Amino acid sequence: MLTIWGRISSINVQKAVWAAGEVGQSFERIDCGGTFGGLREPVFLAKNPNAQIPVLEDGEVCIWESNSIVRYLAARYGSGWIWEEDPALRADADRWMDWMQSELQPAMTPAFWGLVRKVAGFTDPDAIAASAAKAEKLMDILENHLAGRTFLAGERFGMADITVGCGAHRWLNMPIERAERPHVRRWYEAIAARPAAKPALPLPVA
Repeated sequence: MLTIWGRISSINVQKAVWAAGEVGQSFERIDCGGTFGGLREPVFLAKNPNAQIPVLEDGEVCIWESNSIVRYLAARYGSGWIWEEDPALRADADRWMDWMQSELQPAMTPAFWGLVRKVAGFTDPDAIAASAAKAEKLMDILENHLAGRTFLAGERFGMADITVGCGAHRWLNMPIERAERPHVRRWYEAIAARPAAKPALPLPVA
């Protein structure tokens, strides 16, 4: 059985939990990080010297970084399903996973921290507005891409839908004004209804 270290309110932990569910692997999730603490304990630092969540343990295998965890689970347990053997198809998924990590997630995080978590230093209305504006431009990219596709990397659900889906879940359920995007909404509602998504996408977002 897998072990996933990290609190479920973490968007990166959500990716790991969803991926494990999609490939049919049972797991134990151990709360740590945030108010749970524990990231500076020697037992955790031995797993991830960066003191960050999530961490995945699969027997003797120990992995950190959420996208690496999703890729590992997909490749080991989801070949021909959420993992594409064709390098071109896999690159299509990879680029959206990296886009989520390097573009959308950093753009919307300041607004999320200010509006939902109310983190000191992020509650300034101008900072929240700037974050929201940046995220909205990126959501336009997602909307345009999904206009002619069922899923992010084609007509089959895959690992990119997990990672970007966690971002869409957070953005669409934040208390913030946003443009209505029918293609994003259609896609999000379809993937959020998957059995493996439900334990990974808690509401309200926190």
